[in-house]
Amino acid sequence: MLSVHGRKPAAVVVEPVAKGLLNIGMTANATTAVGTALTMLTAMVLIPTDHLVAAAVLSLLFAAFDMVDGTMARLRGGGTAFGATLDASCDRLTDGALFGAIACWMIYVADAAPVNVAVCLAVLVLSQTISYIKARGEAGGLKIVGGLIERPERLILGLGGIALEGFGVPHAVEVSLWILLVGSVFTVVQRLIFAKRDEGANATIAPPAGA
Repeated sequence: MLSVHGRKPAAVVVEPVAKGLLNIGMTANATTAVGTALTMLTAMVLIPTDHLVAAAVLSLLFAAFDMVDGTMARLRGGGTAFGATLDASCDRLTDGALFGAIACWMIYVADAAPVNVAVCLAVLVLSQTISYIKARGEAGGLKIVGGLIERPERLILGLGGIALEGFGVPHAVEVSLWILLVGSVFTVVQRLIFAKRDEGANATIAPPAGA
């Protein structure tokens, strides 16, 4: 939802940052790569070592690059097909690193119940599936816009949970993961319904190469 409705409010902050990075010679693709590397490193180092508040704050900061790079591309006249592919691929990497790191923390630090670890892993898989439905549908000419749990909501809930846990709120991570599980299952079904109801849903597509 926030990816659709939250862009205008965020533009007040994002656009000056994007202009500043362009002025020092950064490109949108370089910004994507740097933001991804920093976000993954933060999650994989700080969360399993129980530095939860620092991990949440830094991850949110670095994840903001995801908005900045798109704005940079638009300010330069528009993005490229490669840039969009790079951005989407890096988003999947950072999502995987975040929830993989949370799973490691739950197993090796928090001694969490196996069912809660399974929920974390399910959220990881569902996060990839939600994004894949949109990418695959749009590759086939379908329009799939929005959904209950998209990447901004996923980051806010996931990082919010570890931040609260770091501040001493018990079971905050587990609660956030269960909310994400239910919301993500709903979003998978929701996006498949969007795809099914699109006017091009029943169009014939070409067989794969070699078929």
